[in-house]
Amino acid sequence: MNEDVENLYQRLKEEAEERGYHLNPDTSFTKDLVSSLIINENRYGYPSCPCRLATGVKEKDMDIICPCDYRDADLNEYGSCYCALYVSDEVIDNKKTIGAIPERRGSERQVSSVIHVWRCRVCGYLCAREQPPNICPICKAKKERFEAFEKGPIH
Repeated sequence: MNEDVENLYQRLKEEAEERGYHLNPDTSFTKDLVSSLIINENRYGYPSCPCRLATGVKEKDMDIICPCDYRDADLNEYGSCYCALYVSDEVIDNKKTIGAIPERRGSERQVSSVIHVWRCRVCGYLCAREQPPNICPICKAKKERFEAFEKGPIH
């Protein structure tokens, strides 16, 4: 299992960094979470969040399959996701510490139903979410290079 944990950890770390995210810098803690993702994958057939109770019914747990639907809102508001697998730039730069994260699932604190479409001004990448990504997954432009996208008339 240690080899599986190491392989998944390396893959998640690489994918996170490519997409503008960071795994928790506490490697031991993070590998424990990765081990729990593997356990949940083997148990349920999908990698549900290790800090939440999964039902075992994929359709009911789609919102907590890692990375969960609540990750970005938690990162923006608290500096880490619920289980602290993912952390913000502020945590990486020691400008913010990881603390307790309130549960958004099944509460009024869920991700806002207002979704905006954001456009990368560098490459044109479009994404629909509450806030633009920290880094464009296509051209690697930073968050401030995104603008709200409004559909206009076609000429």
